[in-house]
Amino acid sequence: MVAKTDLWLPGALRAPTPGWTRESDVVVVGSGIAGLAAAMHARRAGYKVLLVTKATIDQGSTRWAQGGIAAALAEEDSPSEHLTDTLVAGAGLCDESAVRILAYGGPAAIRRLIDWGARFDKDLAGDLELTREGGHHKNRIAHAGGDATGAEISRALVDAVELDPLIEVVEHALVLDLILDSEGAAQGLTLHVMGEGQRDGVGAVLAPAIVLATGGIGQVFSASTNPSVATGDGIALGIRAGAEVADIEFVQFHPTVLWLGGKQRGQQPLVSEAVRGEGAFLIDANGERFMQGQHELADLAPRDVVAKAIRRRMIETSQEHVWLDGTHMNQDQWRERFPTVYESCLKYGFDPAVAPIPVAPAQHYVAGGLMTDLNGRTSIPGLFAVGECACTGVHGANRLASNSLLEGLVFADRIGSVLATGLPTKREPIFPDTSEEASAKTLTAQSRELIQDVMTAESGVLRTDESTADATSRIQELFTDPATDATGETATWEATNIATVATVLAHAAHLRAETRGSHWREDFPEARDEWRVRIVAKRGESGKLSSELREI
Repeated sequence: MVAKTDLWLPGALRAPTPGWTRESDVVVVGSGIAGLAAAMHARRAGYKVLLVTKATIDQGSTRWAQGGIAAALAEEDSPSEHLTDTLVAGAGLCDESAVRILAYGGPAAIRRLIDWGARFDKDLAGDLELTREGGHHKNRIAHAGGDATGAEISRALVDAVELDPLIEVVEHALVLDLILDSEGAAQGLTLHVMGEGQRDGVGAVLAPAIVLATGGIGQVFSASTNPSVATGDGIALGIRAGAEVADIEFVQFHPTVLWLGGKQRGQQPLVSEAVRGEGAFLIDANGERFMQGQHELADLAPRDVVAKAIRRRMIETSQEHVWLDGTHMNQDQWRERFPTVYESCLKYGFDPAVAPIPVAPAQHYVAGGLMTDLNGRTSIPGLFAVGECACTGVHGANRLASNSLLEGLVFADRIGSVLATGLPTKREPIFPDTSEEASAKTLTAQSRELIQDVMTAESGVLRTDESTADATSRIQELFTDPATDATGETATWEATNIATVATVLAHAAHLRAETRGSHWREDFPEARDEWRVRIVAKRGESGKLSSELREI
């Protein structure tokens, strides 16, 4: 069933005509684990690669990952058990074929990462030290530097990329729009580079294979664990070009983010789920362990269960946060196992070894994104997506802890395998029409905070029919409001991307009349069999959004 809507989405961004052009075989956008791995695999296939990153190459989202990376590496574990845990967490919406690829390809992907130079923590016997996180029934989380896994993986991959002279890196670049050909296939993209000397301003990179690995959508919401550059740029670019988006309503709110006050905005300090894996537990203002009886795994329940339980207890007790009690570990234990978390807590005046720390849920991860097949191909020929900006079907309605880093590795490998069979056809590029008549006016930078407040209040953890409808309506008003900005600045382009993603997300959340996984509808508090479908959204040629319900 295809549902037409009156919701309008912008076309090409109002950007100046490209002033410079670069060419390559493959363009990869993003320097997290997925982007760096995709660049390495494209090089292994024998191609020249241009890697574009919004900040610097070592500032991808991966560096913030604390908990670790999951794979069935222990003798007492198996890929089939990893598959089962992932399917359970996904609440009936996972693509089992994609999960099978993830679980069975995981061990080899970790070994390849080690070959690239990643150094994981080991036990006294010299074996990988594996721990457990919420939703896992076996110890299968490899970590590095205690809780600095992402930083170590990022270091290893950045070093490997920088050693390859055929990977050209363009830093401080915001991708704008996809460049298509007469057949509707990708042939490159436009971007805005800041501080690159002769390549300042708007330019174009041309290649018949484009890999988007742009990360998450954290800045769609007021509080997030994502870095400030996570404004949904890759997903918005794909939407404008007509790519299909799926599962975007399933936004994961990390249950334990350090609470710093009700007026905090942007990236917040994350307290890894691995802390609870090492024995910490949640309590309310009265000292009650409220996760007991909520789930068979209690404090180690899947994160959507924990986040909902925390939010409910906050409402019941009229408190803005709950507490995480990790005082069973002394200061030396905290410093050894969770140095990043510990230093972050101390920075804000909390010592978790001495007293419980205040925590609350905040936006963390989106399970959906640009819909791909099992080899990372989107609905637009030549355009691939991998990592958090992609929807492979692995996560379903809720991502199992520490599966995201693994997904980036495994599916980057599969994209590399596709590219190894040959590049897509190279054709004459047709640059996007950014004239005032053909494209949208970009939103003012000030609209960013309004969108964040609306999405947090009306399409966040708590959702209803009325709130999600109101969210889409209020964001639509921004696109028709005459107080818009066409100056072509990064802040206005980012605001437009945020609004584009927010529109599709809120609409999908409005359509899904049930509670499932990380999608919680107060007016439909239970999962419903008729909603075991995937909502696939797309921007049509007229600019109107349409949504299709597809069987899993």
